[in-house]
Amino acid sequence: MKRYFIIAFIFLFFGFYLIHRTFHTQGYTKERISISSKNAYKHIGEIQTVCGIVASTYYSSRSRGQPTFLNLDRSYPNQIFTIVIWGSDRYKFKKPPEILFKMKRVCATGRIKAYRGIPQIIVRNPSQIMRPLHNKHIHRSQKKGEI
Repeated sequence: MKRYFIIAFIFLFFGFYLIHRTFHTQGYTKERISISSKNAYKHIGEIQTVCGIVASTYYSSRSRGQPTFLNLDRSYPNQIFTIVIWGSDRYKFKKPPEILFKMKRVCATGRIKAYRGIPQIIVRNPSQIMRPLHNKHIHRSQKKGEI
């Protein structure tokens, strides 16, 4: 009887271990690691999640491509990070992005590129932008007890 209990315990232990490893290696953790807008320039070319407060917005309806600009943490012309949404993708949002996200804390996920020295992410789908709830996003600088 004791032998069966030990075998069952070992199977349960390894089962939970495998489930834990599977979810964490596939990115299904409760927290998504993000970087701040001020550190985005260090990650040009990488796919990252960048978080900040939308300090200014602009829909350039008369420009080629009709871009919408969401500047995080600092307003134009002193922006340090920009989320760009092209006019061809605006219809995918429930409300105009410049209204929907203005003065809100957002996180955008995508490849960070630089345009005229300013890091940006081009968002083609609303699922790339989210409004974090209950601080579920943590910055890389906050991992493992760092300050």
